[in-house]
Amino acid sequence: MVVTLEEAKLYLRIDGDEEDTLITSFIFTAEEICEDILRFPLSEFEEIPKVVRQAILYCVANMYEKREGTFYYLKNESGSIAETINVMKLILGNLRRESW
Repeated sequence: MVVTLEEAKLYLRIDGDEEDTLITSFIFTAEEICEDILRFPLSEFEEIPKVVRQAILYCVANMYEKREGTFYYLKNESGSIAETINVMKLILGNLRRESW
């Protein structure tokens, strides 16, 4: 894992451990999304750039905040996972490869 559970919980301002499994799942998902956007595995970095770590935390926070999947988010492009991914593409754009 690039971002630890402790880092994510600090970013989310969560003290308890009731949702550790959920947050860990979000971290793995966010890292996979980053790899899809970058078009290469994160393991290719000798040192993970701060911008990648920030994109992962941004994604985790959005998935955590929108975990209930309200009808509004499913129906409206604003606030959806698609919007989150578009922002991540902007954050990671300068590191993205042309193809896999």
